Amino acid sequence: MEFRLFGEVEALATGRPLDVGTPRQQAVLAALLVDAGRPVTVETLIDRIWGDNPPAETRNVLYSHLSRIRQMLKKSGTDERVERRHAGYVLTVDPDRVDLHRFARLVDRGRDPQSSDTDRARVLAEALGLWRGTPLAALPGDWAGQIRSSWQRRRLDAAVQWAQAELRLGRTAAVIATLPDLVAEHPLVEPLEGCLMEALRAAGRAAEALDRYAALRERLADELGTDPGPELRALHQTLLRGGEPATPPVRIVAALPEPVSPAQLPPDVSGFSGRTAEVAELDAVLDGASSSASISAAAVSGTAGIGKTALAVHWAHRVADRFRDGQLYVNLQGFDATGAPVQPAEAVHRFLDAFGVPAERIPDGLEAQVGLYRSLLANRRVLVVLDNAHDEEQVRPLLPGARGCMAVVTSRNRLTGLVTTTGAHPLTLDLPSAAEARELMARRLGADRLAAEPDAVDEIVRLCARLPLALAIVAARAAMNPGFGLGVLAAELRAARGGLDEFAGADRTTDARAVFSWSYRQLDPAAGTLFRLLGLHAGPDIATAAAAALCGRPPRETRPLLAELCRGHLLTEHVPGRYTCHDLLRAYATELTHNVDTDAERRAALARVIGYYTHSADAADLLLNPYRDNPAPLPAVPGGVDVARLDDRAHALAWFRAEYPVLLAVIRQASGFDDHLCPLGWILSRFFGYQGHWRDSITVLGIASAAAHRLGDPHLIAVAHRSLGNAHVRSGNFTDAETYLGRALRAYAGDPVGEAHTQRSLCWLRDRQGRHEESLEHAQRALELFEAAGHRPGQARALNAVGWSHAVLGRYADAVAYCDRALALQRELGDRLGQAETGDSLGYALHRLGEHTRAIESYRATIDLYREFDDRYNEADTMVSLAEVHRAAGDPDAARVMWLAALDIFTQMGHPDADTTRANLDRLDAETVGSS
Repeated sequence: MEFRLFGEVEALATGRPLDVGTPRQQAVLAALLVDAGRPVTVETLIDRIWGDNPPAETRNVLYSHLSRIRQMLKKSGTDERVERRHAGYVLTVDPDRVDLHRFARLVDRGRDPQSSDTDRARVLAEALGLWRGTPLAALPGDWAGQIRSSWQRRRLDAAVQWAQAELRLGRTAAVIATLPDLVAEHPLVEPLEGCLMEALRAAGRAAEALDRYAALRERLADELGTDPGPELRALHQTLLRGGEPATPPVRIVAALPEPVSPAQLPPDVSGFSGRTAEVAELDAVLDGASSSASISAAAVSGTAGIGKTALAVHWAHRVADRFRDGQLYVNLQGFDATGAPVQPAEAVHRFLDAFGVPAERIPDGLEAQVGLYRSLLANRRVLVVLDNAHDEEQVRPLLPGARGCMAVVTSRNRLTGLVTTTGAHPLTLDLPSAAEARELMARRLGADRLAAEPDAVDEIVRLCARLPLALAIVAARAAMNPGFGLGVLAAELRAARGGLDEFAGADRTTDARAVFSWSYRQLDPAAGTLFRLLGLHAGPDIATAAAAALCGRPPRETRPLLAELCRGHLLTEHVPGRYTCHDLLRAYATELTHNVDTDAERRAALARVIGYYTHSADAADLLLNPYRDNPAPLPAVPGGVDVARLDDRAHALAWFRAEYPVLLAVIRQASGFDDHLCPLGWILSRFFGYQGHWRDSITVLGIASAAAHRLGDPHLIAVAHRSLGNAHVRSGNFTDAETYLGRALRAYAGDPVGEAHTQRSLCWLRDRQGRHEESLEHAQRALELFEAAGHRPGQARALNAVGWSHAVLGRYADAVAYCDRALALQRELGDRLGQAETGDSLGYALHRLGEHTRAIESYRATIDLYREFDDRYNEADTMVSLAEVHRAAGDPDAARVMWLAALDIFTQMGHPDADTTRANLDRLDAETVGSS
C-alpha cells in the first residue's frame, strides 16, 4: 500500500486510490502517517487536527475518524492497520511506503559526504520526483500549515543540492532545463538562482546570467530591502571579469520564504466606542505625514488601564488599508510587574523575522539590525505600533527612518524627548466621560439592557472609575451571564471594593483592583488557581505546556482554563498557544498568589514550571548534542509535569528559539532551585554557544556557578569552572579562561574523566594562544586519561585534539593518522558533532600535504555537519579554512565565496575573526589585481 502526503492526501492499494474521507479524516490519517510506525498520543492527535479549538466530545469524534480509517485499511486487503498501544495510536506501515518519509530518506542519502556526486544527483532527483504539489493540500489548521512550510523548504534545499551535484558533474543542461520553473515559483530563493546562473555561465551564456543577477537584485531590494548574499556577489564579480567557472557553491541554506506583508496587529477591540476626538487627531497626523519631512509618529500617553492600547490597535485596524506593505506590532513590556522590558534589539529581530529575513542575514549588533530594518521599510508603507513603551531610549531605534511609514507609540510616561527630537505628535489620554463610559457598556451589552437599569449602569461606571480596562472586564462578565441584572453586578462590585479598603488611595488602579477582584471571584476554582500562579511566572509570555506545568494539570485540562481566562479578559492569546496579560493584571495575580496560596503551594508551582523548562531544555539539548557529558543527573521530573515532546534537531532548535527570552528570565528568577539552576545553565550555555550569544552564555554560566557553590558539591563546582573556562576561550578572553580552567583542574582531582575534559579544554586554550607544544601535551594527557577510563567518545575527541596539535606543529602525516582513527571511532559511535570537529582537523592537515581535493571534500562535509547543529561560529571558521584551500588550489573565485560567507556570519555574531577575514579578502583582491 502507498500513502501520499505531497499534494492531496491519498492512499493507494495496488495502484487503486481509496476513499480517504473528509478533510478532517484525512487530517487524522496524515497525523498518523508523519509518524509512520511510531505511536502518536491522543493529545498529540488532537493538537494536530484541531489545535486549541477542539470540538465538543473531542475524543469521541477522533475515535470515529480512527474507526473509519481502520475500515478503509481493512477493505484494502493489505497488512497496514491502526493499532492502539500504551503510548498511543500507531499506523503500522513501512515508512518507505509514505512519500514524505521516502523523500526524507533519499535526501539524507544525498547529503551523505561519502556519496559520489553521481549517486548524490541520482537519489536527489528521485526524491524531487516524488513531489506532486503542496503537502497536505486543502487540509486546515496550524499544524498542517507548519508541515507545508517545513517540507517546502526541504524541497528547495534538495533542489539546490541536486543542482550543485549536477554542476560539479558538468551536467549544466539538466540544471538549465529544470530550475527556471522553480525559480519562477520562488523568486527570492538565492541559492536556486545562484545555481542557475552558475549553469548559464558554464554553458557560455554569461550575458543571461548577468541579466538574471540584475533582476534578482532588483527583486530583493523591492521585496526585502537587501542585496544578494556573498556567494552571488562573488559570482557576479567573476561574471563581470569574464573569469573561468569557480567551484560551484557548496553553501546550502534554508530557502527564503515568499515575500510577505506582515499583519501583526492584535484583534481589534470588540465594542470599541468613544475617543472620537483622539481618533480624529491620529487621522490628522497620518494625513499630514506626506507634507512633512520628519518621522511620522504619534506618542499616546496616559495612566494604566485608560485604554491606550485599545485606541492604538483600533485606529491601526481602521487605517490598515493605507499601509499596503504591512503592519508591525510589539508589546515592549515597559511596565511589566515580573519581567524586564523588551530590548530594542529583540524587537527589531522580531520585525525582521516578520518580513521573512532569514536568520543568517540578521546581524547581532543593534546598529546593524536597525540599519537593515530601516532599509526594509524604505520605499514601503508600513504602520508600526510600539505598545507599552517605558521611555524614549527603548523606542527610538524602532522608529521608521523614511517617509511613507508611521509609528504609534503608547506609554504611561509622556515621551517628551521623542516629541522634541523626532517631531512625534503628543496625544495624552484622559478618562472617558461618563457618557463615553456608558456607550462602551452599551456597545458590548446592548442599549436596551442599559436602559432597563440606568442607575445600576451609573454605579458600575462610578465603581470602575471610568477606566476602560475595568469597564471591559465588567461588561465581559455581564455578557457571559445575560440573566444577571446589572444591579446585581453593581452590588457585587460594591462588595468587592469594600473588601479592598486596605488599598484605599488616590490611585485609579485602586478601582481597577476592585474590578479585578470581582472578576477573579467569578472564575472556576481551577481557573482562579491558574490565574494566581501566572503571577509567579517569569518572561514575557507562557506556552500552554508551561502553563499546564505551573498548575500541575495535563495540557488538555489546562487549555479550557486558559480559554476561560481569555473570555474574562484576564489573559490574551497573542499568538496561537502563547498567552500574555496586561501588566496591571499580572501585578494583581502576583498579589493574589502571595495573599492566597501558601509558601509551599507557590514553591511547588515554581518547582513544576522550572522543572518543565529544565527537562524540556535537556531533551532539546540531547537532540542537538547526543554525545555530551552530563555533569550530574537532573532532578526528577516533578509530578504533574509533561515535558515538551521534541522530534528532531530542527524541532529542538525551534523550541529553544521560541522560549529564549523566557528561559533567560526563568534562570534569573529561579532562586532557591539550585539543583535545577546548575544543569539549566550548562544546557543554555551550549545553545547560546551554537548561536554565538557569548554574553548570554557567560551570564547563565555565572548563575549556574553560583548555584554550584551554594550547593557545595565539588563535582558541580569543577564543572562550573570548566564551563566558564570554555566560554571565555570561545569569546577570546584568555586570561579569565586560564583562571577558570586552572580551578577546574584542581577541583577534578581524583576524577579522571573530568580531568580529561579539562585537559582537552586547556589544549584548546593553548592552541588559541599559539602555544602549540603545550597544546599537544594537554591533548596527549587527555587521551591517556580517557583511554584509562574507557570513555570512548572522549577518546575519539582527544585523538582529534592530538591530530590537530600535530598538524599545527607541521607533522601532517601524524595528524592525518590520528584524525583517521578519531573519525573511524566517531562514525562507529554516531557522534556527528565529533565528526565535524575531526573533519576540520583532517582538512587542515590534508591541505598542508597538498592533497587539495581530499581537503575540500573534508571541509565541505564538516560545514554540512556544523549546519545540522546550527553551530554558526564553527561553520564560519571552517569556511575560512576551505577558502584557504581553494586559494592554494588556484581557485580565487571559490575562495572569495567562502571568505565572504564566513565574513557575513562573523559580522552578525560580532566576533573579532571578522577583521581577520576582511584582511584575507583584501589580500586576495590585491593578488587578483596584481596578476591581471
